[in-house]
Amino acid sequence: MQYTRQSLRDRLCTRVDTEPGGDVAAPRSEGLPAAVLIGLVARPDGPTVLMTKRTEHLKDHAGQICLPGGRIEPEDDSVEAAALREAEEEIGLAPDKVEVLCRLSTYDTTTGFRIHPVVGWIEPPIAVQPDDHEVAEVFELPLAFILDSANHQRQSYHGSKARRSYYVLPFEGRFIWGATAGMLVNFSKLLTR
Repeated sequence: MQYTRQSLRDRLCTRVDTEPGGDVAAPRSEGLPAAVLIGLVARPDGPTVLMTKRTEHLKDHAGQICLPGGRIEPEDDSVEAAALREAEEEIGLAPDKVEVLCRLSTYDTTTGFRIHPVVGWIEPPIAVQPDDHEVAEVFELPLAFILDSANHQRQSYHGSKARRSYYVLPFEGRFIWGATAGMLVNFSKLLTR
């Protein structure tokens, strides 16, 4: 199926789950609120999702692949405003380049965050200017890759108390895992079921 701005809005706005998703071991209580942008870039071969790779020197999540986003601040008017502010701070994406389509169900992490994914449509041309302190790379992940369940690998490790499993989406030498992979898999399931 070829996804357009309207077909995505129609499918997502009627299929958002009412229950939060997230890591299996994550508490289902209010965590630290955060917002991420699932920024869909309209490309001739099909939409892509804007992704970032964090710099190696950061204290938290160094070198990890993630969606643009971060903590919701008191001055943010909404979850959507927080996601757009964070995308502008991290990769220089102007908020007026993003048409918000909808907000997905929250994603709770074992690290104590309650993440609010916001889906936005972006018409090229776009210019990004990564913040070199936080972002080492900006790249686009094809939506078709995310929608192919063969790319949703499960891995696990034995933590201090129990065995935990998580999704991994390996893409062109990049290792997308954890909450980012979990949110992308949830997004895929909303579009394909």
